[in-house]
Amino acid sequence: MVKGLKSAFTMKNQEIADIFSTIADILEIQNENQFKVNAYRKAARALTDLNVDIEQLQQQDQLSSIPGVGKAIAKKIDQYLNTGKIQKYEELISEFPKGLLELLKIQNLGPKTIALAAKKLNVQNLDDLLVVIENGSLSKLPGMGEKKVQKIKAGVDYYLSSRGNILISQALTVAEEIVRHLAETSNPEDISIAGSIRRMKETVHDIDILVASKQPKSCIKNFVDFKGVREVIAAGETKASIRRTDGSQVDLRVVSPENFAAALLYFTGSKAHNVKLRSLAKNKSLKINEYGVFKNDRKIATDSEEDIYRKLGLSWIAPELREDRGEVELAEENRLPVLINREDILGDLHVHSNYSDGHHSIESMAESAAAMGYQYIAICDHSKSANYANGLSAEKLEQQIKEIDSLNQRFDNFKILKGAEVDILPDGALDFPDNLLQQLDIIVASIHSAFNQNPTERILTAMNNSYVDIIGHPTGRLINQRQGYDVDLAKVVEKAQQKGIALELNAHPLRLDLNDVDAKMAKDSGIKIAINTDAHATKDLNFIEFGIGVARRAWLEKNDVLNCQTCQKILNNKRKKQDTQNEMLEK
Repeated sequence: MVKGLKSAFTMKNQEIADIFSTIADILEIQNENQFKVNAYRKAARALTDLNVDIEQLQQQDQLSSIPGVGKAIAKKIDQYLNTGKIQKYEELISEFPKGLLELLKIQNLGPKTIALAAKKLNVQNLDDLLVVIENGSLSKLPGMGEKKVQKIKAGVDYYLSSRGNILISQALTVAEEIVRHLAETSNPEDISIAGSIRRMKETVHDIDILVASKQPKSCIKNFVDFKGVREVIAAGETKASIRRTDGSQVDLRVVSPENFAAALLYFTGSKAHNVKLRSLAKNKSLKINEYGVFKNDRKIATDSEEDIYRKLGLSWIAPELREDRGEVELAEENRLPVLINREDILGDLHVHSNYSDGHHSIESMAESAAAMGYQYIAICDHSKSANYANGLSAEKLEQQIKEIDSLNQRFDNFKILKGAEVDILPDGALDFPDNLLQQLDIIVASIHSAFNQNPTERILTAMNNSYVDIIGHPTGRLINQRQGYDVDLAKVVEKAQQKGIALELNAHPLRLDLNDVDAKMAKDSGIKIAINTDAHATKDLNFIEFGIGVARRAWLEKNDVLNCQTCQKILNNKRKKQDTQNEMLEK
């Protein structure tokens, strides 16, 4: 029996895209032919935008059909899919200074600046960079200046705080691939992902896998021999650690079948949760560890996690709650929340189409959503100020409205909601006039530019507009890439409660915005959370799994989530809200 966490999201496309981007950066720093640099950048962009699993194209011998991918690049993709490595990349990073390679990960610091700093100031690593920032010499280089250097310094600070973190989406994909491999090759009696991934943390430091087997040596061998392994850190009788070509560390632990449940609980963590359980056991004259629960050295619970919790006087605690945030106390009273599940989600209220920067038609997005069992989606393409995202003019939005009305006549038991992701402008105004907004079913209001210009006041001002239903990705962060803007979420939550506006939990794995702590604060204030994928392609609709993971960590229940409501209820509540606000304005 395989106890994994199912995810339809594949990272192979992005893994290869990242490798090609790094090759391009290194070649640019080395002042290589710009044609070569551009070829790798073009291939990276093509793979990032690709809406098909790259492995499917390989199986169909169609790699060269990808726009921007020639025969040479296709050969490298094929090499990676077969071996987990690209020889050109391995050669470059083996010769390229590791210190400079690390600098490529810093926000606001591009390859041209790195090359200039290396040539003029002999910057070879992060320590050197910090020195030239502090002594002012970096700002004196051509094209630099204090303002640009301050942005680089902010990028360094963020990099240092997030260094070593792996996105949950990447970690989960790697973990599931290894679980499938071990399940097929080692015939384990039980196997599960453990650690931070099982608790659905937004980032993890390493990947933990637990196996129950009477043949641990075979499991260890199949684990360290699997494709994509760059380094075997350790390989013992019952545990092993590897580092993969993508940089992630994976730790395997093999236990006897009778100890699997206790080991799974122990290695899932968190540390704080485990400490609380040990303290509770001690108070009951019991002992708990990775082998089970003991009374006077006699094992009294081994069969399941439920059994172990029960022996401690607790109801079973879902992995996502195991952070010592009060879950143990509630489990003693059998008052744990009934956490939201995938089946509770009835639709997605923030989806893009090829009218703006999405990759698929409205019809394709709707068909995919219906196939997932949804009752509705809201097409929320960008508004006109989002030039970078092909934002819609008023005329284009009206054209889209007509198309949605036409498409809705073809669907049974499914509805496409007319919406827009409307930019919140620097003065807090919305990017479309009210006479256009009133034609729409769902308005997601978001900040996409001028992040440093009073984000809190802008959001609060935008929430005064009676047509706003949801504040999109409220902090604007990109995990491991960009810190969120300086927004006072407590004020936003208070205003949302007053105005009947939902806050988005954006499920894109780079955003997961709101995070679990902020979403819990919103829940406790009684406002609705909209778990949306911000999907730009049909496959992105599967990001909902990551949003649900964060929601469960935030203790969200079905009643806390806007898109657990039926379409009709959402629309009825919107009308009531607008009627109430219009009455107040008339008074």
